[in-house]
Amino acid sequence: MLCAMPWAAYAQTPAATPSLEEQVKAAQAAAAAAQTAGDNAWMLASCALVLLMTGPGLALFYGGLVRKKNVLGTMMQSFTLMGLATVLWYAVGYSLSFGEGSPFIGDLRYLMLEGVGADPMPDYAATIPHQTWMVFQLMFAIITPALITGAFAERMKFGAMCLFVTLWSLLVYYPMAHMVWGKGGMLNAFLGGSIPCYDFAGGTVVHITSGVSALICAIYMGKRKGFGVEPMKPHSLVLSFIGACLLWFGWFGFNAGSALSAGALASSAFVATHFGAAAAAIGWVLMEWFTAKPSVLGGISGAVAGLVAITPASGFVKPGPALLIGFVAGIVCYFMVVRVKAMFGYDDSLDAFGVHGAGGTLGALLTGVFATRAVNGAIGEGKGGLVDGNGGQILNQLIGVAIAWAIAIVGTLIILKVCDLVCGGVRVSPDDEDKGLDVTQHGEEGYNLEA
Repeated sequence: MLCAMPWAAYAQTPAATPSLEEQVKAAQAAAAAAQTAGDNAWMLASCALVLLMTGPGLALFYGGLVRKKNVLGTMMQSFTLMGLATVLWYAVGYSLSFGEGSPFIGDLRYLMLEGVGADPMPDYAATIPHQTWMVFQLMFAIITPALITGAFAERMKFGAMCLFVTLWSLLVYYPMAHMVWGKGGMLNAFLGGSIPCYDFAGGTVVHITSGVSALICAIYMGKRKGFGVEPMKPHSLVLSFIGACLLWFGWFGFNAGSALSAGALASSAFVATHFGAAAAAIGWVLMEWFTAKPSVLGGISGAVAGLVAITPASGFVKPGPALLIGFVAGIVCYFMVVRVKAMFGYDDSLDAFGVHGAGGTLGALLTGVFATRAVNGAIGEGKGGLVDGNGGQILNQLIGVAIAWAIAIVGTLIILKVCDLVCGGVRVSPDDEDKGLDVTQHGEEGYNLEA
């Protein structure tokens, strides 16, 4: 017999209304999740932009500047770094750069990327996965040694190049990256460095080390056969023009990505990057115009010089100083490439030192002048640069520059000596140099005009 059930048995219990505290926590969690998603999306895009700087950007830029018999060999050097530097970074490079270790080099806690996963890195980037931070830094480790190849273009053996960039990454790049950006690194301005040096995106770590090493390579290897006698004009300024534009485009990921979030600091670095490049291109072209005609090669070289110089300052300076840094860089790098190189007679084939070494040094020093808390709140009270009343920062910048120069010079000389012994000489034979690297090193030709 069915019995009547009280109505209450069928009634649904209404959901409890969350307390105000619970609602606040839920809103904060949603906001944090949205910020993480936005920051991570921007950082992954920045990773892709920086990789684009190497290939196709640098490959096209350098490839167009050499003679046509060396175009593939030159582009292959940049492409090879995209693979070789990645494997090195996985095995030991990331750990040596960002393990905590000593003030000079990281330890092996992240060997084979052990422990590098989805959890964030509070000391570096609290809103993105550790793995995203790691791969962003990898892109810097790829392009930096690729920049050096411009100095020895058209005359280094491919095998010697592979050995050289491997040893150079281990002995020069990873220690410098740790000193400037690693926790406890001697030059780290924000994580316990004893000599705080401001370097937002790689003035010392990337451009000074690569540019100075490029000069040592050019001097050590000697001039190209026929240098100063035979014409060695770029075989395709069209390729170089496209490459320079891609470098400018990718550089937004290089500098604005170094904000490590999609916030106001990224916007500021983005603006500074663009202004610096634009002013430097104008500065270089104006210098040409005084004595000759304004050239495409001058314009694109000036733009790259400005991008180099603004890199260490991009996350610390206002738009006005960014324009000034770029304009001065265009003029200074013009003199380094056109006057100083001719004066001393070294064969820096594609002006890696004149643009990256000189531009990086200038930018690092001027960062000590114009860095301000008004742009980057991470700069502590009473710090910043000369514009904030801290003239002592210029000395810190000078020390950082001197250390980068010293490591690059000594490390590169040692590495070249080792490569000479292991490879039976780093330079191709005179006959191979005549034929070109495309055929002698890779068995290919860049242009098959008979097909």
